Amino acid sequence: MKRVGVFVCHCGSNIAGTVDCAAVVAAARRIPAVAYAEDNKYTCSEVGQEQIRKAVQTHNLDRVVVAACSPRMHEATFRKTIASVGLNPYMLEIANLREQCSWVHSDRQAATAKAIDLVRLAVAKVLYNKPLFTSTLPVKKRAVVIGGGIAGIQAALDIAEAGHPVTLIERSQSIGGRMAQLDKTFPTLDCSSCILMPRMVDVGAHPMIDLMTYSEVEEVDGFIGNFRVKVRQRAKSVDHSKCTGCGECTEKCPTQVPAEFEAGLGERKAIYTDFPQAVPNKPVIDRDHCRYFLDGKCGICRKVCQADAIDYTQTDRQVEIEAGAIVVATGFDLFDPAKYGEYGGGRYPDVITGLQFERLISASGPTNGEIRRPSDGRVPETIAFIKCVGSRDEAHGVPYCSRVCCMYTAKQAMLVKEHAKDSKVYIFYIDVRAAGKGYEEFYQRAQTDAGATYVRGRVAKIFPRGEKLVLWAEDTLIGKQLELEVDLVVLATGIVAREGAVEFAQKMGISYDGHRFYSEAHPKLRPVDTNVDGIFLAGACQGPKDIPDTVAQASAAAVKVCSIFSKEELETNAMVATVDENICAGCFHCRAVCPSGAIDSKILHAWVAGQDVTRRVATVNSGVCQGCGSCAAACPSGAMNVGGFSNEQILGEVEAL
Repeated sequence: MKRVGVFVCHCGSNIAGTVDCAAVVAAARRIPAVAYAEDNKYTCSEVGQEQIRKAVQTHNLDRVVVAACSPRMHEATFRKTIASVGLNPYMLEIANLREQCSWVHSDRQAATAKAIDLVRLAVAKVLYNKPLFTSTLPVKKRAVVIGGGIAGIQAALDIAEAGHPVTLIERSQSIGGRMAQLDKTFPTLDCSSCILMPRMVDVGAHPMIDLMTYSEVEEVDGFIGNFRVKVRQRAKSVDHSKCTGCGECTEKCPTQVPAEFEAGLGERKAIYTDFPQAVPNKPVIDRDHCRYFLDGKCGICRKVCQADAIDYTQTDRQVEIEAGAIVVATGFDLFDPAKYGEYGGGRYPDVITGLQFERLISASGPTNGEIRRPSDGRVPETIAFIKCVGSRDEAHGVPYCSRVCCMYTAKQAMLVKEHAKDSKVYIFYIDVRAAGKGYEEFYQRAQTDAGATYVRGRVAKIFPRGEKLVLWAEDTLIGKQLELEVDLVVLATGIVAREGAVEFAQKMGISYDGHRFYSEAHPKLRPVDTNVDGIFLAGACQGPKDIPDTVAQASAAAVKVCSIFSKEELETNAMVATVDENICAGCFHCRAVCPSGAIDSKILHAWVAGQDVTRRVATVNSGVCQGCGSCAAACPSGAMNVGGFSNEQILGEVEAL
């Protein structure tokens, strides 16, 4: 005789405010298989869990239904609770009375009736539950970190310092990312290079870090503890084992092309390093612009290289890395200001982005730190900063706040006084968001110390008039329209997801949101995990972040990786698909729909009439399977079942309803 215990949670007032929990308990007691039912204000608390333990022992319960919040929140908690008193942890079902009932209804009577139905369904399902058991898999104790910005650098160093080998993959010539392009950082005005460069050098010199620059991830297979990462190392056309980094080849190269690192304000050679402090500080050849690769001429770099390091015959190389965990730290892009046609971004040379302004004020930038108008090289007398360009603007598909624009604009306004102290600064804003430690005080300093004039209102249009730029705007505080002539306009462009972010997410098998940022497993309880066990997020690939939050998340991801590596073996998921080989038809519709690549095939042998008859059937890699159920839905013969969601369990719920 099966004995079910039902425990209804008030969840404070989250459930009890809409659902009559006492009525749900009374209805549960009338269900024939229910041997015990009670309610509790907070079932997930220690008091609530202890009540479940006592009830299991006192009433000899062999399966449990908890009517509370989403199983995503506390299913693991209640599994541990019943396991502690001898029950198999999978003899549990959650009836979701919060997200599926109280939070989406206002009619108390109807919500209570629905809650009773949800409990009946859970009881019907738990009657068909069977004990499930996990197995173990070995762990490959190497981490792969994808992205060499400050997030990837911090994660790689933390993991390596814990004694675990790391492969750091960066698609550019050097690590450093966006932070390497900045002059100073808010709110302390520390030199960005002074903070970042020592960390870059540490990465390049660390014996536990294998640095792979000019490389891209092409494919990821496997599962937690046992990933296979296929990487394409692009041909650098320079043998870095021979190159001394003397720079002679770069100096003599005759080809000049726009420099990505300088945000289009400077130039680089066809053989180049991204910036003077690059790590590795050895060049690569840009084959798309090198004259030798375009027309077979030139070859000056090879002639002047005393180390004989130039190798035009190099080809792309495929490398496969085995790893136990992966950290995704691929960073962000900046909003394209050309989408604001009324501002003239990309058309008027003296309308620039915040990142271009960073390069202007950088001592290593194209103007050696002097603020000059791109059009004529003059020092601007009046500068206008326009905030929220590509942030908080639903018309341009970016309704979210980019978090850093208010502060980097305040920083740049303060730095104007260092580089062009006689220049007048105007800042146009919607409102100011300064929600970090020391940020509000920093914003106040931009007004008092730097003398920046903050104007509340959007700029409607920018157009040239002689040597000046004219801004039409509105000051919403005084309710007047403004016309302002300035010499330079700086657009505070917002943070957007990387180009190709969706395609990369699909390679990794991780999820992403409507803005193409990568999604965490849970915004509060698992903020660095993804939906794929063993793959973690760090930095602005997840959403807009400043440097302190990025570094903190990178270290958190590193701790998650180290927690995996602290074990010799990992427990697998018990709620995975299984195949009934007796009825499997070998059609492999299951393999076609499996998002995890967990379905393989094998050959069965049978002796029939004295002959060896073979047939091919599906088999499931339990270490890879995520238990999503796609295979079971697609299987025409009903050979596929998912632990915890068998056909009998689902039909039991349908019949109960």
